[in-house]
Amino acid sequence: MAWVNRWWGVVALFLAAPLAADERPVFGWVEKATLEPWDIEVKAKLDSGALTSSLDAREIETFTRDGERWVRFRLDLEDEASGEMVSEYLELPRYRRVRLRGAGGEDSRPVVLLDICLGGTVYEEQFSLRDRGDMLYPLLLGRRTIGHLGLLDVTETFLTDPECDADSPRVPHDPGEE
Repeated sequence: MAWVNRWWGVVALFLAAPLAADERPVFGWVEKATLEPWDIEVKAKLDSGALTSSLDAREIETFTRDGERWVRFRLDLEDEASGEMVSEYLELPRYRRVRLRGAGGEDSRPVVLLDICLGGTVYEEQFSLRDRGDMLYPLLLGRRTIGHLGLLDVTETFLTDPECDADSPRVPHDPGEE
């Protein structure tokens, strides 16, 4: 029986020990992020159960401009850094449309590309647009985004600060991830 306890101890130690060669940043399940280029700081929930990231948007309207599909929407977000409400109308090219199925039924949402700053790096990511006014977090980061960031520690929150400037590293969107 002693060998079983020793074996489990070795397994537990192996699972708990980080790989020395893995120097990817670690993020908690809730982090502060800034939407660029507006520098609006928001709380973001990192959700490994969601594939596509989602952003709180209001008055979502699709339209055509020069033969391309675009999306017009309003951001109504509280800037966590200043405590001020920010209301901004945006018009962006629609990157794609996503169909989601869940307990509430089926939903179809427009997806746009936006830049976000997390932990000193700017990431260009896909965001489905949806009214998240009844949600605790206006920004949800799904697996596509989490995979670019680094590691996720679901036992921690606020492990990084969104400190980006013109010299910050940029990670462009990878269109091969659809």
